[in-house]
Amino acid sequence: MDHAARGAAALTAGNYNEAITHYTKAIASSPQAVNYYIKRATAYQRAAPPDHTSALRDAETAVVLADKRGKRELIAQAQLRRAVALFGLDQWANAGFCFGVVRKLNEKETSLGIWDSKVKTKLQGIPEHDERREITVKELPDLPEVGQQENKEEKIDRKSAEVEEKASVAEGKKPEGVQTPANKIRHEWYQSTDNVVITLLAKGVPKDKVVIDIQEGSVSISFPLPNSSTFDFSLEPLFAPINSATSTSAIMSTKIEIILKKATPGQKWPSLEGSHPINGKANESQDQSNASESVKRAVLNSASAPAYPTSSRSGPKNWDKLATDLTKKPKKVATEGDKDSKEEDDGIDEFDDEGGDPVNGFFKKLYAGADPDTRRAMMKSYQESNGTALSTNWSEVGKGKVETSPPDGMEAKKWEA
Repeated sequence: MDHAARGAAALTAGNYNEAITHYTKAIASSPQAVNYYIKRATAYQRAAPPDHTSALRDAETAVVLADKRGKRELIAQAQLRRAVALFGLDQWANAGFCFGVVRKLNEKETSLGIWDSKVKTKLQGIPEHDERREITVKELPDLPEVGQQENKEEKIDRKSAEVEEKASVAEGKKPEGVQTPANKIRHEWYQSTDNVVITLLAKGVPKDKVVIDIQEGSVSISFPLPNSSTFDFSLEPLFAPINSATSTSAIMSTKIEIILKKATPGQKWPSLEGSHPINGKANESQDQSNASESVKRAVLNSASAPAYPTSSRSGPKNWDKLATDLTKKPKKVATEGDKDSKEEDDGIDEFDDEGGDPVNGFFKKLYAGADPDTRRAMMKSYQESNGTALSTNWSEVGKGKVETSPPDGMEAKKWEA
């Protein structure tokens, strides 16, 4: 397996420092590979603690290389990494500018809504003339040396920091506050049916200075380090929604433990982070649920009778009204000894002898007085449509099977014995 493939596997597994090492070796072999810079920038940003300066350098290198190739998709990915790095460096106006570039290149990027909200919140909390409100970056960065590795000064600085740390340990000095070196702080997690448990392994974290924020779709932890910098750990968006009200956190001498309550008990999380904003998904589900309830209420509360399908050219008929009109006894003034009137009344009263249902009596009389074609049309349409259609037009019914056509708001289902 080559270094690029190993880097991709390490990035997926959450081994970000290992991913950085492999992608650095891959870039040494292929310094013009845009995707390697994008992936290494991602690993820098997700490492503990994140290295936003290195991530920004890789992201801007990727932007320039992708622009030379004219690859729109790669440019969008590189600009997204660039914007996230600028946000991490507190350059919020510049970050907002780059997020706007991403939106122009890819309107379907799902994380833009969350980032736009974050940028807006940050800008609202600073004075009007603060330099962080100024946009100083350009869409295409000016980089004199694209594709080069770390310069010697950066290597010397990092080496010096490591030497100083080792000397401090050798002299037996224990720094105040957090005792675990920033590059050694790591996290672990496991899950049960109801919970997701995240453990951040860091010794000596001051309880009074830790900020833990648990939301429905995100988790963030921050606390100060001895070198006056701040350690930030965030997961956003989470793989699935959680119940923030019942989730808990505990700060211990050797670790920070967070217990997240799953909003959907029994759901298996393949990873801590997901690819879609939690709020958008929840709102979408709520909208679908509200729409379903509206349909149910409309059907159940409907005051009018269902309109049955018909083959008539004049449109659907209200058979209930028609049956009522035809079976209603005509009002007439009877005269004593009027034999004809008595015979008329007897003829109309035969509808009342059909088991007490005048509608059934009407259809029986309609069938009894019809010609053979009309009878065949009535029988065929009623039987083949499962009682949802009744036609007297044999020229149309005889052309093929009459399909089941339930009234609006209802659904036809097969009966299973």
